[in-house]
Amino acid sequence: MPDFTITLTDAEAKALSVIAASPQEFIDNAIKNRCRISKEEIVASEIARIRAEGGTVSGTDDDIVMAANVETAAARSARLEAEGP
Repeated sequence: MPDFTITLTDAEAKALSVIAASPQEFIDNAIKNRCRISKEEIVASEIARIRAEGGTVSGTDDDIVMAANVETAAARSARLEAEGP
């Protein structure tokens, strides 16, 4: 399981403390919620693709996400940059 660390300036930490009683909890919740949204999008897309191909869907949402052939944001950015305007 990946572990991510961020570094804030003192000014950023102070600004965050204005909106969050616990900056760490706020950051954790923000990232977890964004991941939840992405997982839901991947699962919905995979279920639609599998059913359109006449297949059956099995496994948990995590299983579906891990088995999905998805283009990462980094790969998409590189592809779009290579394609040019």
